Amino acid sequence: FFKMPTKEISRTDYKTFKDFYPFYLQEHSNRTNRRLHVIGTLSAILTLTFILITGQYKFLWLPMIIGYGFAWVGHFFFEKNKPATFKYPLFSLRGDFTMLKQVLSGKIKF
Repeated sequence: FFKMPTKEISRTDYKTFKDFYPFYLQEHSNRTNRRLHVIGTLSAILTLTFILITGQYKFLWLPMIIGYGFAWVGHFFFEKNKPATFKYPLFSLRGDFTMLKQVLSGKIKF
């Protein structure tokens, strides 16, 4: 009988982070983009830590601006693609932290 062709996974088919992460890494293949992500993520973490320690809660929006600012510059000007954040916000955020961990551990080149 007729057999349906297998469908390639598209950007809308990611159900798990394990399936999403290879796509995430592909979207961050440009070294400058990766560096900007690492700098932005670390800066956002440090800023958030400072805000929480000092009680400056009115600035809780700032870490997001810093983190996304660096990342989006990397995507738009160096990688020349659309950030995965727009379609997969939670997977993308987790991807940022996973990639940061892998860069800091030497598994991915900085």
